[in-house]
Amino acid sequence: MKPSYREQLERLGRHFDAIRETQAESARVDARLAEQVDQARRFAEVLALDAVQAAKDKAREGPPAISGVTAGVPRARWDAAMVAKREFVTELACTLRLPVRSTETLIAESQTLMNELPATRAALQDGSITYRHAQAIMNQAWSLPAEALAGFEEALLKSAPHLTVANLKYKARVMRERQHPESITARHQKSVADRKVVFEPEPDGMASLYWFDSAEKVKAGYDRLTVMGMSLQGPNETRALTQLRADVFEDLILDGVTASGVGKGIRGSVHVTVPVMTLLGHSEEPGHLEGYGPIDPDTAREIAARAPGFIRVLIHPETGVVLSVGRTRYKVPKELRRYLRVRDETCRWPGCRRAATQCDIDHTLDWQFDGLTEHDNLAHLCPADHALKSETRWTYMHLSDGTLKWTSPTGRTFISEPATIIRAPERRPKPGPHPPPRPSSDARSRPPEADEPPPF
Repeated sequence: MKPSYREQLERLGRHFDAIRETQAESARVDARLAEQVDQARRFAEVLALDAVQAAKDKAREGPPAISGVTAGVPRARWDAAMVAKREFVTELACTLRLPVRSTETLIAESQTLMNELPATRAALQDGSITYRHAQAIMNQAWSLPAEALAGFEEALLKSAPHLTVANLKYKARVMRERQHPESITARHQKSVADRKVVFEPEPDGMASLYWFDSAEKVKAGYDRLTVMGMSLQGPNETRALTQLRADVFEDLILDGVTASGVGKGIRGSVHVTVPVMTLLGHSEEPGHLEGYGPIDPDTAREIAARAPGFIRVLIHPETGVVLSVGRTRYKVPKELRRYLRVRDETCRWPGCRRAATQCDIDHTLDWQFDGLTEHDNLAHLCPADHALKSETRWTYMHLSDGTLKWTSPTGRTFISEPATIIRAPERRPKPGPHPPPRPSSDARSRPPEADEPPPF
């Protein structure tokens, strides 16, 4: 017998109950993760204190430093506490497959939930709120004085279980504004320092540009785009207002000039890789836009048509791209730089998305330890990750396809894949993944950036 409509509704209700319970279980897992992260943080801090004390003991036993050098070894830029902190944060980031900044936020959130907002963690533990609800509370609570936290938390948790995250964010922001002892003017002046523009890739050859700045400026900019877009509307205009805003913004941001004249004749550079058969019109294989990924072949051909010149990229040993200059010079030659830029595209620390154009080219095995200036001993590292590799116990080695295998201070391994796999000729075996102990590779220990051999 077919169930009645009422019975079917009850069955649907049970589906919703199951979904809600799964969401509550996810919240309990998030609460447990926060506890584990904070436990690891406290354990790492104890290790850091031990490392600091060991460094002090060693310093007392060693010879006196002369002009920043002890026994001929350059002094490290990071002290023992900094090394311990960065090793913990970066290994946790690799473990969770999160960016370092996101990991630092998670550590701060976990510490807040465990030590400053216990009622919020309890609500997360019993599943009455989600982690996003907890974040909405924490983001506003961080700037409040300690004595105001309990009342702030209690007031929000009364309604948090039945509010959407967006509504809770609004309620928390308004409540914080009313309770904060510092004036909104003073807080705004501090927040202005956080202004930024962020690029975010999107599907289907699209992307977003996010502008974070003072509310009145962003609103004024949006209103100007709206007014300019509306001025283009007419009986023969087929574009919607949303499309007109985007097109007006494109014209302004690509070709506009600021009040001081900055921007005149300046355009952002575009680096696109186009398969030869696609360029000739014999294939519809996508092109590759640096910092984004695959783009449609028509767009790739259009960009190539406007290009002032072409760069050969190694796809076969006979293409002529330089892969190595051995130890004849430290500085990486232009053709090898191009090869590395296409191969890496970004910093090669696992999870880092800093563009290769904003990175250093690192000798995996340091030049001072007979490292060669060749493709499989070089990789792009942003300044922060270059320092991490130089100052901590993180190491990495090259695999045959351009993949980097990183080894953490605790001996765990993580993989960084190249943006483009470009096959290269087989070369002699490389040294093992753990180079001999080395001093800090700061400016004093690196050879000069010149074509001549370094002076040693």
